[in-house]
Amino acid sequence: MSVKINAENLYYKELNDLVRKTTDNNVILENVIGQRYIGGGTADKNIEIYGIPGNALGAYLNKCKITVYGNAQDATGDTMNSGEIIIHGNCGDACGYGMRDGKIFIKGSAGYRAGIHMKEYQTHIPMITIGGKVGDFLGEYLAGGRLIVLGIGFESECPVGSFCGTGMHGGAIYIRSEHKPVGLPIQVCCHDATQEDIESIRADVEEFSEYFGYDAKRILSSHFYKLTPNSASPYKQLYVNN
Repeated sequence: MSVKINAENLYYKELNDLVRKTTDNNVILENVIGQRYIGGGTADKNIEIYGIPGNALGAYLNKCKITVYGNAQDATGDTMNSGEIIIHGNCGDACGYGMRDGKIFIKGSAGYRAGIHMKEYQTHIPMITIGGKVGDFLGEYLAGGRLIVLGIGFESECPVGSFCGTGMHGGAIYIRSEHKPVGLPIQVCCHDATQEDIESIRADVEEFSEYFGYDAKRILSSHFYKLTPNSASPYKQLYVNN
């Protein structure tokens, strides 16, 4: 069973109340235009969004799948606990802020500070895959999880901005490119991805490709860089050497 909700002219609180109160597990939202917090704290629902949701889409998400047929704005997946967010467009700043688990797939590009403060605990490992390019401060203060930037359509340049991995002390960043990222902070180590590294992201890239119609084998056969913290005490380097 599914229910359709016309979001046109609905205030964000009204729309979110309707989503929470419906007993249907499949919810289709039409004519969405900037309403905030859609799916916030929602569990066990499949939400399809036609239009452009506002900030904090899927904040504190629990075992819920959200698919956006358009672009998303800032703070998508803020402090997300589990579930999936699939965006058939671009995404704004601070995607996955403080994300604790779950997956975010973005067909296009993302803004500044994607993956900031992402963290992992035991088997709870968050992941963001970005199909295009991403702005400055990717993975800022990254404490755990995987960030994957595929650079599709941007093969002639490095698809990440400046200050990538600033303050990172856990997790890993994978960048599909022949162009090594420049201006990396001193606490970040960058090396060519090994075959073992590629295998560690294979399932993520295959799922991304299935959602958006790409050839996973072709993507994975490309060159990747892997970024990791280069010390057990990155903050010492961050503050003492700058």
